[in-house]
Amino acid sequence: MNADEVTAFLDAAFPPATRSLLGEVQSLALNHLRMRLDPDPSMRRPGDIVSGPAIMALVDVAAYGVIAAHHGPEAMAVTHSLSITFLRACRFEPIIADAQILKLGRRLASVDVRIWQRTPERLIAQSTVGYSLP
Repeated sequence: MNADEVTAFLDAAFPPATRSLLGEVQSLALNHLRMRLDPDPSMRRPGDIVSGPAIMALVDVAAYGVIAAHHGPEAMAVTHSLSITFLRACRFEPIIADAQILKLGRRLASVDVRIWQRTPERLIAQSTVGYSLP
């Protein structure tokens, strides 16, 4: 799949009302997908930061997208584990998710997702996501 096909797949997989809250595909390369999320006011928390659940949703969708791009557009791939470490507060500004496939097998996939702002060296969070493939 290419970046436009991944975008179309994500648009079809999620309800239109929530799709805009899950980020947009920026680029796609071998084993890598980059997404961008412009935070919505509903994601704002005290201190003018982005909520943890909004970041976790971006992580999960980025992992789902990179798997779809490399395994095929299978809507029934499901998250079986998601571990996240928050490293600093996420400012209320654009957020980037870099999803990198660690292993893509016949039944299981593992993806590393790094969340950052402004520069990749300013990590907000790091996550490992596991998916079961149908």
